[in-house]
Amino acid sequence: MAVITSGSHITLHYRLAVLGDDGEREIVSTLSGPPATLQLGAGHLAPALEQRLIGLEEGAQASFDLGSGQAFGPRDPNLVQALARTEFDRHAEAGAVYETGDVLEFHTPGGDRVAGVVKDRDDKRVVIDFNHPLAGLPVRFSVRVIGVL
Repeated sequence: MAVITSGSHITLHYRLAVLGDDGEREIVSTLSGPPATLQLGAGHLAPALEQRLIGLEEGAQASFDLGSGQAFGPRDPNLVQALARTEFDRHAEAGAVYETGDVLEFHTPGGDRVAGVVKDRDDKRVVIDFNHPLAGLPVRFSVRVIGVL
């Protein structure tokens, strides 16, 4: 049987859930639809999740619990930025209304794209959280490996 290694192309079903005191909160799942096909190392999954797949064989089923911050890193308070409303509006889509919880894409001076979540806004400023939405949270990653190339 084929075994997943770094760089493998794999087809799998997976489920990712946040773990909390009140149980699991599912974030994403392919279990009721078509499976995912991806290449390890290409950035489709967080590196910590990819590491859990290495060594699994075709047909394997597994579930991994990752503690707070292990899957998507710890929350970094420096990644929560308050932007002057005038500066934010200058780069925002004309006429768009942004609400708390909206996910926006920003371009860095180097040309990279980063996502940020609107955490707060008023007439003077907009607070954006550039942390991964699952940063600092414990998660359960469950998989069923269908194929390995």
